[in-house]
Amino acid sequence: MSGYVASLLSVIGINMILALSLNIITGFCGQVSLGHAAFYGIGAYTAAYLSKLGVPLLLTLPAATAMAGLIGAVVGLTSLRVRHDFLAVTTMGIGFVFLGFVRKQKWLGAELGISGIPASGLDPLAYALLIAVAAAAVIAFSLWIKQSWMGFTFDAVADDEDAALTVGVNVPAYKLTAFGIGTALAGLAGGLYVYFARIILPDTFDFVQSIAILTMVVIGGTGSVWGVVASTVALTLLPEASRAASDYRLLIFGTMLILVMRFSPGGLAGMARSFLGSYRARRRAAP
Repeated sequence: MSGYVASLLSVIGINMILALSLNIITGFCGQVSLGHAAFYGIGAYTAAYLSKLGVPLLLTLPAATAMAGLIGAVVGLTSLRVRHDFLAVTTMGIGFVFLGFVRKQKWLGAELGISGIPASGLDPLAYALLIAVAAAAVIAFSLWIKQSWMGFTFDAVADDEDAALTVGVNVPAYKLTAFGIGTALAGLAGGLYVYFARIILPDTFDFVQSIAILTMVVIGGTGSVWGVVASTVALTLLPEASRAASDYRLLIFGTMLILVMRFSPGGLAGMARSFLGSYRARRRAAP
């Protein structure tokens, strides 16, 4: 396997973890987040800083996951009283606060970021396989949540918070749980990214990145695990198809997002369900 293919698989795996982590917050629990890249960045900066101190990979990844999840829980606590558009604006503000902070901290490299990050100790193929295993674990975890009592409760909170409260659901606790899990997984993606790129810059975790993550979730179908997996692969490979596509990445993503929201709000998962429903109906109607 060439280095390019290993690199591409690594990017797909990292993006998949990111999209699935946001899907838990937005797709499962109905909380719109426009600052998810901040938690991706928290995980990345944590792993990068610790690795520069000589901490090995096996410790930096759990630390990056825990740090992002802890800060995510704190942010979630402050956001419990806001919903819908106000929650979206609040989370967007978190992303700007994060960027403003890291750009002023010399010990984090300020505008230049952190470079010279030690290697993971694995060759590119082995590291790509490590990312693939992590992505597979997140897929399995997401599927487990969706089919568990927690997933059913998340659905109730997403559908109608007031109705969920009336039947005894602790809505704040479940919203906080979803936010904590999602941000922790974003931190894991950030930690994996550090050893892949071996350099991090503040702009990697800006508002545009948050929108790119959200686009993968919406196009795949919010709440659908396999839909998000499919959209992540497609939207990661699309800019790789040609240099021209890469140059117009944001335009393409934005156009796709508008078209999906207009003609298929359920995303790829909704389109697949509609196709299967039509196919089964034709089969039953056939003589």
